[in-house]
Amino acid sequence: MIMRSGAAAWVLGVAVAMAAASAFFLTTEAAGAASAAPHNYEEALRKSLLYFEAQRSGRLPHGQRVAWRDHSGLTDGLEQGVDLVGGYYDAGDHVKFGLPMAFTVTMLSWSLLEYGGDVAAAGELAHALESIKWGTDYFIKAHTQPDELWAEVGDGDTDHYCWQRPEDMTTSRQAYKVDRDHPGSDVAGETAAALAAASMAFRETNPHYAHLLLHHAQQLFEFADKYRGKYDSSIAEVKSYYASVSGYHDELLWAALWLHRATGRAAYLDYVVDNAHEFGGTGWAITEFSWDVKYAGVQLLATRLLLSGDHSERHRATLELYRAKADHYVCANMGKNAAAEDNVERSPGGMLYVRQWNNMQYVTSAAFLLSVYSGYLADAGASMTCAAAAGAPVGAEEVFAHARAQVEYVLGSNPRGISYLVGYGPKFPARVHHRAASIVPYKDRKEFIGCAQGFDDWFGRRSANPNVVVGAIVGGPDRRDRFRDDRQNYMQTEACTYNTAPMVGMFAMLNRVAREEGTSQRPPSSTSAAAA
Repeated sequence: MIMRSGAAAWVLGVAVAMAAASAFFLTTEAAGAASAAPHNYEEALRKSLLYFEAQRSGRLPHGQRVAWRDHSGLTDGLEQGVDLVGGYYDAGDHVKFGLPMAFTVTMLSWSLLEYGGDVAAAGELAHALESIKWGTDYFIKAHTQPDELWAEVGDGDTDHYCWQRPEDMTTSRQAYKVDRDHPGSDVAGETAAALAAASMAFRETNPHYAHLLLHHAQQLFEFADKYRGKYDSSIAEVKSYYASVSGYHDELLWAALWLHRATGRAAYLDYVVDNAHEFGGTGWAITEFSWDVKYAGVQLLATRLLLSGDHSERHRATLELYRAKADHYVCANMGKNAAAEDNVERSPGGMLYVRQWNNMQYVTSAAFLLSVYSGYLADAGASMTCAAAAGAPVGAEEVFAHARAQVEYVLGSNPRGISYLVGYGPKFPARVHHRAASIVPYKDRKEFIGCAQGFDDWFGRRSANPNVVVGAIVGGPDRRDRFRDDRQNYMQTEACTYNTAPMVGMFAMLNRVAREEGTSQRPPSSTSAAAA
């Protein structure tokens, strides 16, 4: 178990910073409504991993713990002559979108690389690795040639016309690919990043599998870089659902950094430095991090190399530019950039607010990035400077306090006292916009439920879903902390895999920190022997 240096500085610092952050985040009215009880992070961790089993496509294993799900999508890829059975449904529907699925796996893997020891200490390492492997096994299948990747199965338009259990699907299972003639550097780059990160997660427990993942990652990066183009220009069907608004340059930098971390090869870091300006890595000052926009993650990973000294002298100046943009992102999420428009908006209850649809994805990803960055700062004995702080240094403990406050908001420390992690706490969303959860389980009622029948019999019901999709993190409240638990309110009640993925490591690490509070508090450090 690896513990970061600089832990002693956190003994008092985190407690003081948390008190300050709590005062900042909650108005008097909000504080009175927020949950005062301490959170059970170990329970949150266990439940978050169950969610990925609920999202499985394909033939479910004997050890499947979510009993209301059954086999589905068993002919995926058949029309195209390839085996595309498996993988994850991204949300409450039944399309397998490659870009958000790959980002989900990258974030699950990153969680283990930073906080794997904490996951293991909670007895959940095997389940966490299973959640990653369910995705990476699918990516290996989908990568049928060095320059060919199947990037989508199903059609969002026809899928959304129906409200069915995945076990009853009658919608199109058309598969779509990117290749030399129809490039998709963004989806290929993100899949390369996912496989590279996952290879490190499996390095100790399954070295042969780790080697296979790395082999595919390197091939996919070469494909993405050599045949450049946006995947939504090659696959028109994805534009209405997961359009690549940021383009593909961020994914190329992102993949190269993960491959550098996995291999140690200087050529990958050279790529990140040499393309820093042209690809926007040192140009874009970003305030969000998501399945589409990776620049903040790129900038944090580059800063990690700067702070650790893992670079040559020729890289330093460019890595300093990356760090300036990483600091901008972190300051934005702490409300400490000088200009208001350069900061992330906050709800009255302290929730980071980026946009109306599925805002919680930005909350969980920001919490993870701030926590990880605080660990990098603590390791290096460094601090950062935010313009609104009048030149005063911002320490690692203060950054972490802001990260933790967002996690606590998710778990119920918010004006409505609602846990947005389904199945956790006394009050959580009961009408999640999720086809499988909203209809009687297939194992209990095997008679076929048709496309329109699901809308007629199940979608409009005012009652709670018959199945609780435990561990899902829904889209969450609006900018005023208002939330309407209604199945038809998909902007707020639909959950996505990439909402929960960043929280796996966070819950595990906070479980350790919470246990140590009041004794010898330690920083939110990397605890994984696999961390590289």
